Amino acid sequence: MIELYTWGTPNGRKVSIMLEECELPYEVHPIDIGKGDQFKPEFVAIDPNSKIPAIVDRAGPEGRPFALFESGAILIYLAGKTGRLLPASTSGKYVALQWLMFQMGGVGPTFGQVHHFLRAAKVEVPYAIERYVKEKDRLYGVLDRRLGAAAYLAGDEYTIADIATYPWVARYEWHRTDLARFPNVQRWFDAISLRPAVQRGMKVPG
Repeated sequence: MIELYTWGTPNGRKVSIMLEECELPYEVHPIDIGKGDQFKPEFVAIDPNSKIPAIVDRAGPEGRPFALFESGAILIYLAGKTGRLLPASTSGKYVALQWLMFQMGGVGPTFGQVHHFLRAAKVEVPYAIERYVKEKDRLYGVLDRRLGAAAYLAGDEYTIADIATYPWVARYEWHRTDLARFPNVQRWFDAISLRPAVQRGMKVPG
């Protein structure tokens, strides 16, 4: 059994989708980040960075409980645990990890800043909006070109790179993106949206 500490954010949904895709049993512990649950001592003991998601694998390495935070690290761990959703070939694995890092270092932080300045900032900051929207559109262009050359981000195979990126693209309305401008992203997004495990994972924590 895996204990999942999460909330309804793109980063949280990466892990719930992965758990559903891998058919691993898990128990959800909602961490309401709006109420500051991430700063409670019992959660900080699992994740010293006070960010969701985090997991505790009760049957971790050597059969001992194993706590892990950072969504990308969790995806890699679960792929290693199950032997799924990461290519078996050395080159394929590193292509998938390359696109996972692209999400972690580019898509997530940039889209998150767009969400903040468009939806949460107490005052409008035109410079920040222009800066992050421009970079968001550039990243969509990178995704669109890649997905014009391959079915999925790592190639012909659906991997953790797609799982990591999908929940951020799923908030395209939040960052005021018309997916019709990026037809290859639209095709990829529509295909992944049909996966039952994705549909279940996107509903967590409910």
